[in-house]
Amino acid sequence: MDKQKKIVSMFDKIAPTYDVANRVLSFGIDKSWRKKACDKTYKIYDKKDIDLIVDVACGTGDMCEYWLKRSGKNDTVIHSIIGMDPSVKMLEVAKNKRIDALFKEAEAKNLPLENEKADILSISYGLRNVVDRIEGLKEFNRVLKKGGLLVILEFTKLENENAISKIRDFYMKKILPAVGGIMSKNYEAYNYLPNSIENFLTREKLVDELEECGFEIEYLKGFSMDISTLFIAKKI
Repeated sequence: MDKQKKIVSMFDKIAPTYDVANRVLSFGIDKSWRKKACDKTYKIYDKKDIDLIVDVACGTGDMCEYWLKRSGKNDTVIHSIIGMDPSVKMLEVAKNKRIDALFKEAEAKNLPLENEKADILSISYGLRNVVDRIEGLKEFNRVLKKGGLLVILEFTKLENENAISKIRDFYMKKILPAVGGIMSKNYEAYNYLPNSIENFLTREKLVDELEECGFEIEYLKGFSMDISTLFIAKKI
């Protein structure tokens, strides 16, 4: 089994407990990260009528739900939202939530959409799980309208070790795998998370890749002692 298929299989296995585990392990803070990402994006895009938002690696549909909820707070009308994920089991959970969105099985590097179709494309805590990341970023660029926004929420690798990074690393490497493993009965999956962050990019390197793939950074912000980072990039 290749690496990408193995990652998808892992998410299939933890899908039933994924939402509960996420809330517990993040102490619910991930909700505020998502809200801030949506609100800032709506402000930057500054259009009150949006044809299409695409959420890639949508998992159980959390971000699709936040795009809808925050649209009302920002006086924005969204005509369509599509959530895409290669994990069938995660999509089953998303569909059962009755969110006003269409869910499709698809990989980041091969989205079943026409060129320049989406106003906004988001990916939350899923980019580090895309094995062919550059191909994925180029695909995001293809799907977005010119001037459209790519919104990334991600756990990035910290460049320099300090007191904050040591606390984060202790939590990620010791607490998270133990608690997540107990809740999901899948220790492998929650051991994968800290390793995937360690093997991922720093903010600076991700910015470089975005620029190489036809984007320019509009906004970059770290949340909660830089545990999570928000990138908003415009297709140029």
